Amino acid sequence: MRRSKSIENMAGKVVLITGASSGIGEHLAYEYAKRGARLALADRREDHLPAVADKARGLGSPDAIVLPADVSILEHCNRLVNETFNHFGQLDHLVNNAGVLQAGSFEDWTQGQFSKLVSIVDINFWGSVYCTHFSLPHLRKSKGRIVVISSCATWFSAPKFGFYNASKAALTCFFETLRAELGSDIGITIVNPGVIESEMTRSSQFLSLVRSNLLPSKSTEGCTKAIVDSACRGDRCLTEPAWFRFGFWLRVFCPELLEKLFQLMATKKNPAGTSIKDD
Repeated sequence: MRRSKSIENMAGKVVLITGASSGIGEHLAYEYAKRGARLALADRREDHLPAVADKARGLGSPDAIVLPADVSILEHCNRLVNETFNHFGQLDHLVNNAGVLQAGSFEDWTQGQFSKLVSIVDINFWGSVYCTHFSLPHLRKSKGRIVVISSCATWFSAPKFGFYNASKAALTCFFETLRAELGSDIGITIVNPGVIESEMTRSSQFLSLVRSNLLPSKSTEGCTKAIVDSACRGDRCLTEPAWFRFGFWLRVFCPELLEKLFQLMATKKNPAGTSIKDD
């Protein structure tokens, strides 16, 4: 769904990206860099951030700074937004990308493992909420945009990813509500990626099975170009790859068929807590 036919020129504008050290976040940095944007790159895994910033500068970003931060911590989010504004003097796009995934059947979780489940919601949902809260005054001033990396899991809720699916559904619902509250001053683009080649999907045994046997994946580079194109058009939402929307219509018109598919997927063994990775 598109709001405007005009394309936003990102040259010289400031983009804050969370979860920027790898995967979708890393390649979003490169895509914005090609368009001349100045970048603030945040991640709790800081080792790779300087290399991402260096490559972004080489691709055309006039300035790229690194901001080690854990978005599940309120004070970290306040700090990274303040440091971005203090360095650049403005904020035009906030890209809420940081996220983690944990696989395992709900029945198999032990009491000691539930802290990992809490961290999924803390990072995937609250991290985006916190960063958005502190960014709103700056985005309102610039008439900027929030880009939310949600997931097709909001309607294509594969088994063994219950807490990931729930965190992304909450994320989408929150930002749809916020869009109504903010009006036209700040744009919101909600992105629903399907199966994308990234560190997260390569590291998950179950997603690797889905990717190789059931659903074709899309390259990270192709996905992130589509995301930035969509944000610069002012789209309200994007599903990438587009054919993944079939899951939504399957859920609406053939829920029993979708349930059977999920039951088949659920028969694949993957012990609780086998993987937790950033986007």
